[in-house]
Amino acid sequence: MTISEIQDLIKFIAKAGVTEVEIEKKDFKITIKSELPKRRGAQGKGEDVMMPHIPMQMPQVAMMPPQPAAAPAPAPAAAPAPAAAAPKDEKENNYVTVKSPMIGTFYRKPSPDKPSFVEVGSTVSSGSVLCVIEAMKLFNEIESEVSGKIVKVLVDDNTPVEYDQPLFLVDPS
Repeated sequence: MTISEIQDLIKFIAKAGVTEVEIEKKDFKITIKSELPKRRGAQGKGEDVMMPHIPMQMPQVAMMPPQPAAAPAPAPAAAPAPAAAAPKDEKENNYVTVKSPMIGTFYRKPSPDKPSFVEVGSTVSSGSVLCVIEAMKLFNEIESEVSGKIVKVLVDDNTPVEYDQPLFLVDPS
């Protein structure tokens, strides 16, 4: 099972409200349980949580449960932001947002001693490598799907990213 299949499964469970899913194949077994609100956290930290519980051997996937709990928090903060950023939105509507296809750690450079793949102002073509995302000790090159100019880098180097998180703004004109 690939990372994207696991991510899709977790998103499906979160949206559908399913309480438990178990998949077993010849080389692995995955069980995803969604706990009800007002229950104690899995480690007994005394927190009220609502998140899927994923017991498996892949540590990157095990890091996903805190993300659904953190996702509702930015929603109220995002409401005032569009009013303040209204003039900027018209300009940014022309930009293409390059989003993360997976969870992992975002790197702007192929290695610490090499220059960044792209900088603000860099011209990229379709298929150009923009960054690398490390997931489960694999380094995945993220390529541009459009040709254009990098307008903004939205993520700091060496930071965790979530699935579908915006990484870059590209001006296709």
